[in-house]
Amino acid sequence: MRSEDIDDARFREWMRSLIAKMLLGFGKYFSKDCVLNSDGRRLLEEILKPTVRRYPHLKGIARKVRKEPTLENILKLASIFMDDYEARELAREGMREFTLR
Repeated sequence: MRSEDIDDARFREWMRSLIAKMLLGFGKYFSKDCVLNSDGRRLLEEILKPTVRRYPHLKGIARKVRKEPTLENILKLASIFMDDYEARELAREGMREFTLR
């Protein structure tokens, strides 16, 4: 899907779903110290490339998240596309699933 070919609401929902996938899949995408692993970094690029293309003013946060891909910075990115409370709840749920294994 090309980000230029969809309207803003659908784009935001697409990014929201990718971020939710990342947060809910905490065990797959994050290391034990809450930093993205290689799979998480690949998914992060799927989120950031079209986001920066569509919203160039977000280059700063994209740069920061790429440089320090911590859970806290991912949550800052998530707050652009979803409510902060929702992002934190998704992260909690993903972490809970990770610790129950």
